[in-house]
Amino acid sequence: MEVSCRGCAGCCIDWRPLASVEDHERRGPRRPLDDVYNLVPLSRDDVRALVEAGLGDAMVPRLWLVEDGPAVTVDGYEVAAIEGKPAFFVGLRTVPKPVDPFDTDPRWLPTCIFLDPRTLQCRIHGAPEYPEECAAYPGHNLSLGAETECERVETHFDGERLLDAEPPEDAPPPLLGPQAVGQKVFAYPEPEELSGVVERLAAGRSEPADRARFVAVAAASAPGTTAIETRRLESTLAAVRGRVSWIEPAIDEWRTLAESAPPDPDRAAAVEDDRGASPTPGWD
Repeated sequence: MEVSCRGCAGCCIDWRPLASVEDHERRGPRRPLDDVYNLVPLSRDDVRALVEAGLGDAMVPRLWLVEDGPAVTVDGYEVAAIEGKPAFFVGLRTVPKPVDPFDTDPRWLPTCIFLDPRTLQCRIHGAPEYPEECAAYPGHNLSLGAETECERVETHFDGERLLDAEPPEDAPPPLLGPQAVGQKVFAYPEPEELSGVVERLAAGRSEPADRARFVAVAAASAPGTTAIETRRLESTLAAVRGRVSWIEPAIDEWRTLAESAPPDPDRAAAVEDDRGASPTPGWD
């Protein structure tokens, strides 16, 4: 599998405003409660690694709305459920950043928190906390016969991105169906605790304490079941709530700048680098 990523980052940026793109996030019987494009589902091990790296505030949950199927009502929303417990993914947070993918002029686009706007490279690539799904991409899509973001970019912009369409032989199989429970699809144990939380998630204004709840449940989940390890839940919740990394203040500043400032990728030096974000190597 070989891809050309320089000047792209199409899998890390919501580039829908640049082209007419089918909203593949909204297909199927379950619709995401949020509007995050290409949310990468993190595994339980990914969640634990990010927490251990002091980056627990990098994550956000995704719940789904359902019209037919197992569900539970929270804040007036019918959300997908497993054994009566709200089902969710955990993914990486996005924020408007000044980026210039595909040789376009810089503009404010929703971008993964770990993407450096100047190099369009991931700040945690190769680190122990680098998500499994990101490392395998687009291998799982290719093995399942699903369209890749590389191909979507090729359709709308010049250049080749997917240079080798053969999935790697040593790639781990994707977690699908019941085997994903407790490893990529989690179940929140107490729906009543989410009163007000689901409403904030739907409005895109979740609070740190809201996100910490889901991160702790994911980290404490047991593979193949909806059981929760109580000690792990409590220790993870304390770790996430007790430490704020460079991410939270950077997101606050990016949001403020996006409302009025011109899109300048070099602002990343002050917004992210000076707060302790890991550097990227560049392309030279």
